[in-house]
Amino acid sequence: MKRQQLFEKAVEAAKNAYTPYSKFNVGAAIQLKSGRIITGANIENASFGLTNCAERSALFSAYSEGIRKNDIEAILVTGNTKNPISPCGACRQVMRELLHPDTLVILTNFEGFEKEVTVSDLLPYAFTDEDLSHDE
Repeated sequence: MKRQQLFEKAVEAAKNAYTPYSKFNVGAAIQLKSGRIITGANIENASFGLTNCAERSALFSAYSEGIRKNDIEAILVTGNTKNPISPCGACRQVMRELLHPDTLVILTNFEGFEKEVTVSDLLPYAFTDEDLSHDE
């Protein structure tokens, strides 16, 4: 994995964010096992509940193309924060659904400070499809 390229793509994606209210741009870049990178940015809405974060934008874009969790090597998220950015709770839940629990998650800021975790580190006691089982 070319981590610097993944970081640069996420920063580039953040420049495409639509943030007229918060002015807080976030970018995400997904590294596929094939080497391809898919990006996403946060997109705000005047009805704040309809805002979509960069992580979800990237993942939804990937899934819309037929990409699935077995195709994904890592996701990198970056924003203009003092420390490495942290995904919101909604993104953590979506990441737990759409990525393997051991998928590498690289949290950064625009200055390149990093923290590596896995999806299960972000949401250790996740609500999953197994919780929906009605079998006894």
